[in-house]
Amino acid sequence: MKNNKTKNNDVILVSRPTLPDLNEFVKSLEIIWERKWLTNNGEFHREFESELAKFLGVKYISLFSNGTLALISALQTLRITGEVITTPYSFVATTHALHWNGIKPVFVDVDPVYGNLDPTKIEAAITPRTTAILPVHVYGNPCNVKEVGQIADIYGLKVIYDAAHAFNVKINNTPILNYGDLSVLSFHATKTFNTIEGGAIVCNDEKTKMRIDYLKNFGFAGETTVVAPGINAKMNEIQAAYGLLQLKSFEGLTEKRKKMANHYKKLLKDIKGIRVLNDMENVEHNYSYFPIFVDKSYPLERDALYALLKENGIHGRRYFYPLISEFPTYKGLSSSNPENIPIASKMTNQVICLPIYPDLELEVIEKIVTIIKNSS
Repeated sequence: MKNNKTKNNDVILVSRPTLPDLNEFVKSLEIIWERKWLTNNGEFHREFESELAKFLGVKYISLFSNGTLALISALQTLRITGEVITTPYSFVATTHALHWNGIKPVFVDVDPVYGNLDPTKIEAAITPRTTAILPVHVYGNPCNVKEVGQIADIYGLKVIYDAAHAFNVKINNTPILNYGDLSVLSFHATKTFNTIEGGAIVCNDEKTKMRIDYLKNFGFAGETTVVAPGINAKMNEIQAAYGLLQLKSFEGLTEKRKKMANHYKKLLKDIKGIRVLNDMENVEHNYSYFPIFVDKSYPLERDALYALLKENGIHGRRYFYPLISEFPTYKGLSSSNPENIPIASKMTNQVICLPIYPDLELEVIEKIVTIIKNSS
């Protein structure tokens, strides 16, 4: 096909952050300037934490400066040690959080449709050193929380969900964040809900919330009392004020994302060799990503299609390629053997996440699909 290369200012990225109204944000900044309270549980922080818990339908939530520190702290909160069963099909921060805690990741395979941790593979990976399961709600599609929970109960394991993609996702009208012992969110700029950088831990009881709050503030439980070897992972007042404003528009922006996703599905449905993910039954999605999977019946290999889109100014991403298990830090683990994770190994070589964000024009989606269709 004709190569319609675009200028740099016409490049379409896989994601584009949504920002709050600048005038409203300036008003919040003026308040912060007047108060001269920038961090350490200020008024905006307390208000954001309260409003966020209400919005998400969770009992307790603790704000963090970013999602990775939240995940590292979640493992510390539950005193996780030894081995943790997790997925190789995720962003590398999932496993890095284990590594920073001196925990050995044990990779198991994923389900062939949505790429979530496969519950049927968990039991065979459990050893006397296993203390927890760390699944990921990949692309915001909920894991099989019922089966994961049953296995955890039988073997006395903790469950921490990496819910970085799953902001405000519900299953049977229940927030997905309420499953497991803890759920960890990311508010990075690329996420459906962002505070520029940021994150949070969701828990189910006040005592756990208190321990989390101690850990993220150096372990301080008072002016001169340190109860644990904590770190500095607090969210500041500017991020909190920004986040409060973001809550106002989230539901409307999700509807726009849904419109984009449905338009993609409609246009892609008849292209041989291209698989899309359909909505899960009884799930309220946030449409955080739009992955396609390129199989052998498509004329181009995945990387060739990825390059072709890029040549035409469409910068998708191969989330998640390569697998975490292929990085040098983890490659030597016995569970990293590709024979142990064949489905994940297949998906990582097929996936391209196409651009999706609220102000993406339908005409751009049509351009993207035309490139894909004309190469088929």
